[in-house]
Amino acid sequence: MEPRRVKRTAIVAALLIGLVVGALFVGVARVSDWFDPGTDPESIAVASLQSVREQARLTPFVARFVTVVTSTQSRFGLQAQKTLIMPGTVRYELDLAAIDEQDLDWNAANSTLTVTLPPIEISGPEIDLSQVQEYSGGGVLMALTDAEKTLDMANRRRGQQSLLEQAKAPVAMRMARDAAKAAVERSFALPLRAAGIEATVVTRFADEGGSRDPSWMDRSRRVEDVLSERQKER
Repeated sequence: MEPRRVKRTAIVAALLIGLVVGALFVGVARVSDWFDPGTDPESIAVASLQSVREQARLTPFVARFVTVVTSTQSRFGLQAQKTLIMPGTVRYELDLAAIDEQDLDWNAANSTLTVTLPPIEISGPEIDLSQVQEYSGGGVLMALTDAEKTLDMANRRRGQQSLLEQAKAPVAMRMARDAAKAAVERSFALPLRAAGIEATVVTRFADEGGSRDPSWMDRSRRVEDVLSERQKER
């Protein structure tokens, strides 16, 4: 394969949604045991929040990208060129511990709980060294100088940057955000449903716009108070 015929960038694969969603569901199941039908939705939401925060971090989406970069050096009238094909895996994470009561908004009029999420964080890329491929030309210059080392360093640096740029592309970020929103929505919806409350849970990121009115949180009880009350009733 000739280096010039290789495309500069290519997304090879994407999508491993909900790597730790199962862990969220375990916490949700525990929360649902605390409440009987008739419990007010505010208390359920606050207790669900504690369970979600205990999960610490959520990895709702994983994507694999491939980058192709070429670097060239010229010295003494000679030229050397190396092309690097480098695959890498990127994890999109959500800091669940960063969600607090001010990020919850219960609208009693339409029975809707809105949860505002912290920004998605990108971890990686993790390079799959077993799949890295290199093509080179200009062996004379590389044999006589350190051109090959210089080209390798340049390609690795540019390759890492290219993978991150692909990871931050609108399509990939949208898929990661949608996966995170769906996972968190389920973690708040299930306890409400278990308590017999017909409610809609909507998750959003702060940069998506929309108004927030968390005033109901001023009337909500602390999680500790809710749990203490439930223990006394038993």
